[in-house]
Amino acid sequence: MQINPYIVLGSAVVGFLVGLTGAGGGALMTPMLMLLFGIKPSTAISSDLVAAVVMRPVGAFVHLKKGTVNLRLVGWMVLGSVPMAFLGAYLLHLLGNAKSAEKTIQIVLGTALLLGAAAMLLRYAVDRRNGHERQGVVHDLQVRPFLSVVIGMVGGLIVGVTSVGSGSLMIVLLLFAYPMLGANQLVGTDLTQAVPLTLAAALGALAFGHVEFAVTTSLIIGSVPAVLVGSFLSSRAPDRYIRPAITFVIFASGLKYVGVGTTALGWILCATLLGIGAIWLTYARPWQKDLLPPETVATIARPTVTESKGPP
Repeated sequence: MQINPYIVLGSAVVGFLVGLTGAGGGALMTPMLMLLFGIKPSTAISSDLVAAVVMRPVGAFVHLKKGTVNLRLVGWMVLGSVPMAFLGAYLLHLLGNAKSAEKTIQIVLGTALLLGAAAMLLRYAVDRRNGHERQGVVHDLQVRPFLSVVIGMVGGLIVGVTSVGSGSLMIVLLLFAYPMLGANQLVGTDLTQAVPLTLAAALGALAFGHVEFAVTTSLIIGSVPAVLVGSFLSSRAPDRYIRPAITFVIFASGLKYVGVGTTALGWILCATLLGIGAIWLTYARPWQKDLLPPETVATIARPTVTESKGPP
């Protein structure tokens, strides 16, 4: 068994993003293995799923220690997701034209993720404009069992058929079902619910897939330390930093699922980052602070106090 250092490096990048945002594992790791390293799709998917069984619990453990996981919500989601993951795998086995059906489902999933990313961006902009922080207390969340089970069923079925979407789709559904959850709580809950779901899919991959243990080991070596770092940051960083990162990874995942090529995806993401940077510079104008004299900055920073005058 030979470890590939380039796969280790690539999986470290993806692992960091998964730990930071809870999304993007299947959408980024599997195409990386196929397009950059020439690994056939069945081997890439199966090896990635088995590696994720080791990677995701590490991120979930960090969030559990930090208290950013709602275990009751996780339980209801798993109740729906795990059985539907097995059902999805069985339906895929029954489909006559499995490749065509899988591609159609991935396009539908990608479209849903792109719409979700646009809605997340709009909601983030509105919240910033109104000065509103979506930071509810994770343990005081009013969990809706039926809705949570349905979210798990939808995510589990898609994962069972396509082997992707356990993080990216679930986090979009969670965001709109429980809008007051902060970004770190979204990531923590999403990473934790994905553990049994990924395990169910990985058991199927071990039984019927084409796992290449050299590839799986390389993925684990790179992704586990990286997901630990990403999870550490996401469990502590403010909502205003994590939520844009989640939106960006969801956007990238959606583009990949709808069939955008790797080169085109790279250019689109670079252009998006440049556009975001230009917008930030336009509105934040950090250079203006350096142009103001010190006494003006002090006057702006000092709160205005109105003195009451007595009668003459």
